[in-house]
Amino acid sequence: MAMQMTPFEVAIPQASLDDLHRRLAGTRWPDVPAGAAAPDGSWQFGTDDAFLRDLVDHWQQRYDWRAQERAMNTWPHFIAQVPGPQGVEIPVHFIHVRGKGPNPLPVILTHGWPWTFWDLAEVIGPLTDPAAHGGDPADSFDVVVPSLPGYCFSTPLPVPFLTTAQVADLWVELMRGLGYDRFCAQGGDWGAIVTIELGHAHADALNGIAVTMPSFPGASRGPHAPEDLLPGEEDYAERTARRLKTATSHVAVMGTDPQTLAHALHDSPVGLLSWLVERRRAWSDCEGPDGVRDVERRFSKDQLCTLASLYWHTGCFWSTERMYWGRVNVPWQPRHDRTPTVEAPTAMAVFPGDLIFVPRRVAERVANIQRWEVMPAGGHFAPAEEPGLVVGEVREFFRHFR
Repeated sequence: MAMQMTPFEVAIPQASLDDLHRRLAGTRWPDVPAGAAAPDGSWQFGTDDAFLRDLVDHWQQRYDWRAQERAMNTWPHFIAQVPGPQGVEIPVHFIHVRGKGPNPLPVILTHGWPWTFWDLAEVIGPLTDPAAHGGDPADSFDVVVPSLPGYCFSTPLPVPFLTTAQVADLWVELMRGLGYDRFCAQGGDWGAIVTIELGHAHADALNGIAVTMPSFPGASRGPHAPEDLLPGEEDYAERTARRLKTATSHVAVMGTDPQTLAHALHDSPVGLLSWLVERRRAWSDCEGPDGVRDVERRFSKDQLCTLASLYWHTGCFWSTERMYWGRVNVPWQPRHDRTPTVEAPTAMAVFPGDLIFVPRRVAERVANIQRWEVMPAGGHFAPAEEPGLVVGEVREFFRHFR
């Protein structure tokens, strides 16, 4: 039976936009006495009050959602009903763009949290039509950018949660439904973990995988023995260990009591914006020469409002949390006992501002590492922060599989 796929257009009802503006106008802000407030711009206790007030004002008064919709709809969107666990059909939204070149390779690009499919917007054109972006047409790809189940337009999530292994299975079904029995895969954050699952469980369907976060099963995140560290890696290990502390709060609540938080953020757009933006600032490569982190070095106000708008208007926050619950509560089960665990040829791009670091020697024990590149800039949201670097890595690595 052919997989059901339906063309889709991003079109948020005006009533939802009007409701958002009413809620923003009626925000009840916390009244923090001067003696209890964080130093200006420090974000010491979380999202800075002045920054958030300014961003909310932009969201309400100047931000143009319809302009963002028009940009999104320049690409072809679809909704597929993909067979999932126990035969339950999972709605999967995706962009699918055919490559312009002599022999396009199919590639599926997977986002993470707090991302959306739109964080990959700047890499779609260069990968599908290299010639139009100063590249070689021989490097073209057929690009598939899905929304993870439970994210944005891949809703509603009809099951309590999905593991990353189950999402990898869905991606194989989706790609087969599109006519691709063999393909490439790339991802960051959850997208990296799903991509690594593909390289583990479905290596026979993969040309190779490329990731920007080294969440390889069985690869220790530290502390690492001195003999495991190559020159320069000790500094990376120390920096990422400090940065990883900023991830503990969201993992704790989203991995244990996700619905408790969901009730609050489903009802408050300002609360939702605060939760998302704090992570964007903490996890991006946005630190200036003065040591001060400024999220707008990486993301404009419009980009931050688009992120929050996609979560808000689709009501998806609760279901974006559920993969964390699955990760915390369902032990990972290997699909085979062969070595390496991740058999597909693997490329790792190390971005200096990312959250997680694993030394190359450690990764090589569990994954078929064929390429390992340290990037000059960029953080956890690599395709949005440094799209040119991501495009270059994808082209360079997968060129060998044409």
